[in-house]
Amino acid sequence: MSSVIPAPVARQPWGMLLPLFVLVGFGAMVLYSAAGGHWQPFAVSHLVRFGIFLAMACVMTLFSRDLVRLLAYPGYAVVLVMLVAVEAMGFVGGGSQRWLDLGVIQLQPSELMKPAVVLVLARFYSGLPPAMTTSWRALVPAGVLIAMPMGLVLLQPDLGTALAIAFGGAVLMFLAGLPMRWFATGALAALIVAPIAYFFGLHDYQRRRVTTFLDPESDPLGAGYHITQSKIAIGSGGLTGKGFNEGSQSHLNYLPEPHTDFVFATMAEEWGLIGGIVVILIFGLIMRWGLQVAHKSRDRFAKLLAAGMVATIFFYVAINLMMVMGLAPVVGIPLPFMSHGGSSMLTNMICIGSLMMVNRWNRQAPQSRFS
Repeated sequence: MSSVIPAPVARQPWGMLLPLFVLVGFGAMVLYSAAGGHWQPFAVSHLVRFGIFLAMACVMTLFSRDLVRLLAYPGYAVVLVMLVAVEAMGFVGGGSQRWLDLGVIQLQPSELMKPAVVLVLARFYSGLPPAMTTSWRALVPAGVLIAMPMGLVLLQPDLGTALAIAFGGAVLMFLAGLPMRWFATGALAALIVAPIAYFFGLHDYQRRRVTTFLDPESDPLGAGYHITQSKIAIGSGGLTGKGFNEGSQSHLNYLPEPHTDFVFATMAEEWGLIGGIVVILIFGLIMRWGLQVAHKSRDRFAKLLAAGMVATIFFYVAINLMMVMGLAPVVGIPLPFMSHGGSSMLTNMICIGSLMMVNRWNRQAPQSRFS
């Protein structure tokens, strides 16, 4: 069979790519339905973006380990400058200043910072002697690398993305072997700071999201409208759903943002519990493959990079699903590979491309003398 299938095709990670193709195709069907049975404006652009960014991911697999390590700090610096540029001349949309208008795409640099933080911290910890992981040199520089973009993102304001950056950074710190007492201290500090941040650090609409999460029925036609309609859509789908292109909540405009943040609710209404389980299982297959890539990596940099990219995808999926089901506040996190959005698709395909790249390094490792 290997003689029939060309080698470049046979060595692709089909255990991840096939589930990914199914997920993106299913997402296009949901977006077709969200547009009222039309390919435009969501489904076609969703597939086109995926095709473009898949080609980008394939090009990424050609990068050498040394090149990626070399580009880690400059790449982080470029994205950080882009975040500063957002504050200076960013495009305002939905009441927030988060985008740079590049003509062909409205780029959200904060999305790019999620994989950039993972990359720079993987580079930092791979060059740090293991004996220094318990000293301040393992904590302070990494903390600065995380805090700078978080501060800029919070100014936009975008709490969800700031938390995603913090999550990716914390995962890399944990995997690098920092002492558990530091994480316990950080968790305790967060509990102390949280009430202060709630009253003095959050914007009014962010505080309303927290109170709505705790009691969505307190303002069902106001701040609680999004989550109430989302839960109605998911619940009304039942076991098998109402049928493709038959979702009344999205078609009658009861469900806000049915093509982006609440695309899972759109899907669940039409495909039911079975559809939801299938989507979650596909995400599980993709992330399981990513963890296997990290486990097989023979050097610290590749292992941290792969695990961090899986953690980034996991944060997207977990927070979005919890959000649409009322288990977390609405923070504007799209669902990977299903939600309509160029910046989100770009970020997640960078994660996939990074995993494919590390997978190629792993495949070549037995033939090379370095690890």
